[in-house]
Order: sequence, then C-alpha cells, then structure tokens
Amino acid sequence: MSHHARKRFGQHFLHDPAVIQNIIHIIHPKADEHLVEIGPGQGAMTEHLLAACGKLDVIELDRDLVPLLTKRFGEDSRFHLHQGDALKFPFCELSNTAQAGQGLRVTGNLPYNISTPLLFHLMEHRHCIQDMHFMLQKEVVERIVARPGDKHYGRLGIMLAYYCQSENLMHIGPAAFSPPPRVDSAIVRLVPYASPPVQVSDLALLGQVVTQAFSQRRKTLRNSLKKLLDSHEIQQLDIDPTERPEQLSLDQFARLANSLHNKRL
Repeated sequence: MSHHARKRFGQHFLHDPAVIQNIIHIIHPKADEHLVEIGPGQGAMTEHLLAACGKLDVIELDRDLVPLLTKRFGEDSRFHLHQGDALKFPFCELSNTAQAGQGLRVTGNLPYNISTPLLFHLMEHRHCIQDMHFMLQKEVVERIVARPGDKHYGRLGIMLAYYCQSENLMHIGPAAFSPPPRVDSAIVRLVPYASPPVQVSDLALLGQVVTQAFSQRRKTLRNSLKKLLDSHEIQQLDIDPTERPEQLSLDQFARLANSLHNKRL
C-alpha cells in the first residue's frame, strides 16, 4: 500500500533512519507514558514511538492514510487513530486516560503552513500537556527560541515564552524527507510552565502590544506604540521609549500590556 505526498496537506515524509533514531532518542518515550503524534504520515516515527510508550494516539488529516496506518498498527491495543484536523482537536479529552499525575507528551512533523496556529491551539491545552517535541521549519524554530536582541526575535517567540520554555535541539536537512522540502527543518522542545513567568492582566492586550510594536520593528517604542501608550507612560514603567521592540523582554512587554489594561479600565 503506497501513498504519494500531497502538497495541499504540506506532506513531507521523514525517511532517514538515522534522523528518526536521533529524534526518538531526544523524545525518549517510556512504557508508562501517553504520547500523541500529530501527522503520523506513513508511520516512520509511529513505529518507534509505539514500541516504547504505554499508549499512542495519532491524529491524521489525510483520509487516504488511514487504511495504511490501520493496517500497520491497528492490531496493537495501545494504538488509537483519530482522523481529523489537529487545529480543532480537543487534546485534553485524551488526558482523561493518562496515568495519574502525568500529562500528554505530544510530538509530530508539523506542516509548515499550519505550524503557528497549531502551536497556539496547543497552548490552550497546555495544562494537560507534559511536553512537546515538534519538527518545524528551521526558521520557525529560530523564531520560537530567539531571545531579546536576536534577529529572529519577535511576536511568535515572545507569546510562546509566556506559555512555555523552548529549546532548539536538532537541525535536519531536506534530504531526510520525501519529497525533500525547499527549507531546512529543526526539532524544538516545548515544556509548558506550571504557572506563567510573568503576570498579565489581559493576554489579548499583550498580543496587541507585541503585534503593534513589531509591525514596524525598526521604529522606537515611542513611535510604534504611540496609539496605545505615550512616551511618558512608557517611561513610567522603567522602559526606555527610544528602545526598539527587539530589545525588550517578555517581562517588559507584560508591563506595557498591564499599563494599557489599567489605562482602559
């Protein structure tokens, strides 16, 4: 049973055995753990995850892959296949069957075209997730792990830093996939915080402030945020209004957002 990768699903199937083994080593699944794989494709990773974990749920959008996956793994009682869209999937409903005190361990080779909205969907379910290991476009991973002052630092990294710790673990070249993508990939580890590292009164306002600040990233805060906060209000927060947004930490953006929240009360 064969399957050709579909462009509309952003499919690039991992086939390099050495790369697969390295990823499995990084994830290090254990016999008492409940794993969730997003986009199993033809099952290259699935086979190794299932061999090591206690239970594996897989979420696959492509209906034509369901018979292939069912044929390969369907007789194993630990394997559960969900045909559907991961962007709409209720991940925490799976945690009801997880071991007491253990969260879900989520992994997958995420299609480049949905990676950012999917990450934020998963953040909504972070309270039932132990950790996440994703293969993403290298540039996306660089944006996720970027710190203040880095050229890749921006909205994605700042907003995800509110929810979780992140680490770039491994680079993967196009030759490891079939068909090979036009970009390099990387593995990122995301570990949700038990409680956020900063206090934010309104997450939507934090997103608004960060988006506005980076809408013209070469402008100073005084100019980019002038419709939200004036120079005096920014300075009152011990933040230099002549700084550019890539110099600010998550804590400083949280202060700006909280000030805007109080201003609007």
